[in-house]
This record gives sequence, C-alpha cells and structure tokens, in this order.
Amino acid sequence: MATARELMHPGVTCVRSDDTAANAARMMAEMDVGVLPICGVEDDKIKGMVTDRDLVVSVMAAGKDPEQYTVDRLPQGHLILAQAGDEADGILAKMREHQVHRVPVIDEGRLVGIIALADVARKLPEDRVGEVVESISQP
Repeated sequence: MATARELMHPGVTCVRSDDTAANAARMMAEMDVGVLPICGVEDDKIKGMVTDRDLVVSVMAAGKDPEQYTVDRLPQGHLILAQAGDEADGILAKMREHQVHRVPVIDEGRLVGIIALADVARKLPEDRVGEVVESISQP
C-alpha cells in the first residue's frame, strides 16, 4: 500500500498566521488552490488550514474587512495531519472519520506536502476512492 509521501503533492506554500484574509485569497487565486496551510511566524510550523469557504463565510459574509482580518483569527478545528511514512489505509480512515478533503503531511515536524481528495483519486483504485468520497460527503 502507498504511503503519504507517495500520495501527497509536495511543494506546499503556507500563508503566515499574521497574514490577512485578503492576502490568503490572492495567494489562492495565484496558485489556483482552495486551501492553504497556516504556518507560524516564528517557528514556521503548521498551525491550521484556511479554505476558500472559510474566507467567504467567516470573513466576507460576516462583514469583516479582509484587508485587516488576519488568518490566525479564523476558527480552527482539530488539525488532522499525516506523517510522511503513514500508510494510505490510515490516512483514508482519518479522512473518513473527520470528513476532510485534505490532509497536510509532515516529516520531522516540517510540512512537506498535502494529500487532497484529487491525489487519492489519481493514485488509488477506483473502489477505494468511491468509499472515501461517500464517507466524507455524509451530512
């Protein structure tokens, strides 16, 4: 079975925790992504994730000024991570259990990549992909 390192796409760019929601949105647009890891200013370690939906719901729809609202103020749930050597079965179980579409991958405490549902779809058998999609799509 594949490992997280084999499933992930490497070269992840973080938005700094003191960056604004507007800058996070610009970064997402430039990179054509819907999520960015939030990394600390001092230690460069992953602190959370910001999605395009977070920006719309928690900033824009809530009437916040995206040029002033920093991403570290966004509500953060429990951060679900994978270690680079974790087996795919365990990662898929985490995705199902926590109903997440993306899992950041760390190696020795450093962010090295992200596994998105699209990565799973490209690299694992169709029946496994369908099972994950169905389970993370439950209300």
